[in-house]
Amino acid sequence: MLGLSTLGQSASSAAVNGPAFLIPALHHGGLSLATAGLIAAAAIAGSTCTLVLWGAVVDASGERFVLVSSLASSALALAAAAWFHESTVLLGVFLFLAGAASAGTSSASGRVVVGWFPPRRRGTAMGIRQMAQPIGVGLAAIAIPVMADLHGIGAALAVPAAFAAVTALACWAWVLDPARPPRPADVAAENPYRNSTYLTRIHAVSILLVIPQFTVWTFMLVWLQVGRDWSPGAAGALVAAAQVLGAVGRIGAGHLSDVVGSRTRPLRWVAVAAGLTMLAVGVTIRLDWSVAVPLIMLATMITVADNGLAFTAVAERAGPFWSGRALGLQNTGQYLTATAVPPLIGLLIPLWGYGVAFGLTGLFPLLAAPLVPRDEADLDT
Repeated sequence: MLGLSTLGQSASSAAVNGPAFLIPALHHGGLSLATAGLIAAAAIAGSTCTLVLWGAVVDASGERFVLVSSLASSALALAAAAWFHESTVLLGVFLFLAGAASAGTSSASGRVVVGWFPPRRRGTAMGIRQMAQPIGVGLAAIAIPVMADLHGIGAALAVPAAFAAVTALACWAWVLDPARPPRPADVAAENPYRNSTYLTRIHAVSILLVIPQFTVWTFMLVWLQVGRDWSPGAAGALVAAAQVLGAVGRIGAGHLSDVVGSRTRPLRWVAVAAGLTMLAVGVTIRLDWSVAVPLIMLATMITVADNGLAFTAVAERAGPFWSGRALGLQNTGQYLTATAVPPLIGLLIPLWGYGVAFGLTGLFPLLAAPLVPRDEADLDT
């Protein structure tokens, strides 16, 4: 179940983020960079629009149904984008639909992990499942540009389409919905947002923590090349290594939450550590100290460590009949914030420099730390 949920989320990540690697081919084919970027962002926009809707379907129909239907419909939309790629409008429309379709795997795959693993092992399992995003992006980064260069955009889009189709078949064959308790007569009365701010506070914390995460993801490569005069190859290799560290950080944070019997205590620790690390990154870049390089590597690991903790906390608190929608809201807030981060930080860097821009993002995790709610009880064994 863990392998299939991770595979499903990897296929979704490749479908949503893969079109970004078509930008050079689209630009070479005659599109402006702005238009090529808009086309590449269509899948992300589609995914953002349907996360909550898919979450409601998970709550109503179960995890296996959503995994299979989400991945299969994403594969069909990507295949259509590959077929009609010579039309800019149709390409954008089908990529939007592919993103909208693939969004269902986020809630469904998370629910598979939460349902099949007991609380004392769930944090580690979710940390492994959270590796799906860098895996999917990494596979897309390797395959899509090469296929686009050798065989064209249509062939490149066939790669994530085939990935999604094969994964849909695997989920159809082997995924089993985890057991649920009897459905209450009045599900609305079980709304976890009533009479408690726990979930709302987790959502707010995650929104604040995504700001330094996407700042580092977006501008680390540029800073290494422009600010440190690194070659593109060396900078790219360091960024790839940082993604590996990020994956390790997610698993480590999840395992720590299992050990201490709490999701929110490690989440608070991560928030403080992320804030202090980003402030240190900002200061050392401003002073042009070489220690800024290992510090930004450390920041890459710490700033993503909260994702699995918050995701698990939301699913556990919301319960089997509300967690789909709650996880959809969780991801929607993060996606919308992540969309705004690159242009805003891109405005600050020319004005104040990389050091100030990076350092300022360290204030957001420090604001998030006191917002983290406390667990009402230790995890059940």
